[in-house]
Amino acid sequence: MGIKEANIYLDNQFNAYYAGQTVNGRIEYVFDSPKKVRGIHVKIKGEAHTEWAESTQKEDSQGKTESTDTLHTGHEEYFQVSYYLLGSNTGNEIEIPAGKHVYNFTCALPPVLPSSFEGQHGHIRYTVKVVIDRPWKFDQETKMAFTVINAFDLNLNPSYKEPIHIQMEKTFCCFCCASPPLSIDVRAPVSGYCPGQVIPIKVDVENKSNVQVHLVKIFIRKVVTYRATSPSNATKKTKDIVLTIQEGPAPAGSTKTWNLTLEVPPIPPSDLVNCNIIDLDYDFKVECTVSGLHLGLSGKKYIAIGTVPLVGMAGQALPSAPASPGNEQYSPSQPAVLPVGPGQPAQPNVPSDPSAPGGWVMPGAAPVQPPFQTLYPTLTEPVYKESPYTARTIQERGESNHVVIRGPNFAPYYPTYAAVQPPPLPQ
Repeated sequence: MGIKEANIYLDNQFNAYYAGQTVNGRIEYVFDSPKKVRGIHVKIKGEAHTEWAESTQKEDSQGKTESTDTLHTGHEEYFQVSYYLLGSNTGNEIEIPAGKHVYNFTCALPPVLPSSFEGQHGHIRYTVKVVIDRPWKFDQETKMAFTVINAFDLNLNPSYKEPIHIQMEKTFCCFCCASPPLSIDVRAPVSGYCPGQVIPIKVDVENKSNVQVHLVKIFIRKVVTYRATSPSNATKKTKDIVLTIQEGPAPAGSTKTWNLTLEVPPIPPSDLVNCNIIDLDYDFKVECTVSGLHLGLSGKKYIAIGTVPLVGMAGQALPSAPASPGNEQYSPSQPAVLPVGPGQPAQPNVPSDPSAPGGWVMPGAAPVQPPFQTLYPTLTEPVYKESPYTARTIQERGESNHVVIRGPNFAPYYPTYAAVQPPPLPQ
C-alpha cells in the first residue's frame, strides 16, 4: 500500500539540454491510499566521478607474496539545487490524499558544464531525484538521469578545417639488401567531425617492395584519461576502438587505391570543458600488416568530435534551412558560441499536450532548439541519438537501496548531423 506510480518527466523528448538552459520537469505520483509525509523535495545535480581498482603484489620478510587491492577514486561536483516541492524538513506532518498528484520543478543550468559522459572507469552525469520525506520511516526516492551538452563548435578553431594526411614508408631487408619502399598515403578532408557525418577516406598504396601488404586498417579510437585523488593522485588511460574499417591485400609490386568511409556514431564531444578528472580525446590511426616476419607500419593523428559541424567550406553541400526572423549572420569576430543564458526556459517550440498537468510537454515532443542556430542560419537542426555507451547503473555508492531508478540503463543523447556532410576529398 502507498505509492502505486512515481514517474519523472522532463520537457523535451530526449531529456537533453545545453549548458545554460533551464530544465523544467514534474514528478507524478499515484497513491492508492492517503500518505503522511513531512514533505517532498527535489535534488538536481551535476557531478563527475572516477573509480578503478588496482592490485599490487609484494613479498614479505618471509618471502611470501602478499596482494594489496587499492580503490582509486576521484570526484567533483558542478552544481546542486535542492528544495521542497511540498512541506519542509522542519514543518508539520502533511497527509496527501489518495489519487494522482503532480509537482513541478525547475533548474537553470550553469552556463559552463562538461558534456554528459559514460565511461569504463568514470562518468560525468546529471540527475534529478525526488524524495518523499517520511517521518520515522525510510524516505521513498525516485531518480533519473538526463543529458547535458556543451556546445563545441568546430568552426571556432581553424585547425579542425585542416585535412588529415598520414604518410608511411618502409623498406624491408632480405639477406642484407634493402628492398624498394612500400609507401602508404592516407587522407581525409578535415580534422573535425560531428556524430552522424560520414568521413571519406582515400588510401593510396604503392608497393614496390618484395613483401605483400595483407591489410590496411583504419581506426577511430576514444582515448580517455581518468584521474583519481584518493587515496592519492593516480591516473588510468584507456584506448577503445569506436570505428574500424580495413582493406587489402596489396601484393608485392602492385599499386592500389581504396576509397573508404566511416560514419561517426553518437559519441561525446572531445572537449569535456570544466572537468578536471576525465580527459577525452579521439585519434585517427592507420595500421598496415605485411607478410613474413616483418613489422608493419602505423601512424596516427588526433581528431576532434564536436557538437556543431564545420560549415561553409569549399565543395561542401549544405541543405537549405530558412533563417528564423531576427536571426543574425555569423561573423568571425563574434565570440565563441554561448548557450542560452541561465533563467531562460528551454521550451521546445511546440504546443503542449492539453492533457498534461500544468501545461507540460509530454514525452514525444520535439527536442530543445540548439542555442547556436542563430549563428548558422543554413544549418539544419540536429537529430538526437542515443550513445552506444551506457551506464551500468545510476545508483551511487552509499545511496539508499530504496531509490527507484527510472531508466537504469541510462545512455546520453548527442546531436547528430547526417544532413551536413564534410567537404569531399580533393581530386
